[in-house]
Amino acid sequence: MDEARHERIRAAVAAIPEGRVATYGDVAAEVGEASARLVGRVLSEDGSDLPWHRVLRANGSSAPQILDEQHARLRAEGVEIRDGRVVLANHRVASGWIT
Repeated sequence: MDEARHERIRAAVAAIPEGRVATYGDVAAEVGEASARLVGRVLSEDGSDLPWHRVLRANGSSAPQILDEQHARLRAEGVEIRDGRVVLANHRVASGWIT
């Protein structure tokens, strides 16, 4: 992957406001990428300094290996989690969130 694509993904994740979330697919669409998996790859390899916890699966759930920490961080920001999933209807960013 070229550096410009990588940095667009990082910028989109960095721009997700506190108390809001996006799905991997939302981030991909926002930066013009076809693959949500690419977003996951960037976050797993180079996302520790980003608000990675604000990026979720399409159904509002978290990967099991990060669930506890992700939910704790999101709850601290006031994000509602019901039945193990973020209530996307209440907390999802609107498209075009990058300014």
